[in-house]
Amino acid sequence: MAEHFGWIEILFTATVALGFGVYQLWSVNREIAKDKERELEKTGDSPASGNAVGEHELDDR
Repeated sequence: MAEHFGWIEILFTATVALGFGVYQLWSVNREIAKDKERELEKTGDSPASGNAVGEHELDDR
């Protein structure tokens, strides 16, 4: 068993690091969504108020 402690430590460390990375990604995406919602509330626009893709003359460029 002692010869496997290195692998156990590597797996534990990788799991903690990946878990922290996933948490950070989730947290940042959640904050971006909140900021977009606040901006929409502040401007009074709805998400569908813009031009659909391909319906604006500059989309053809």
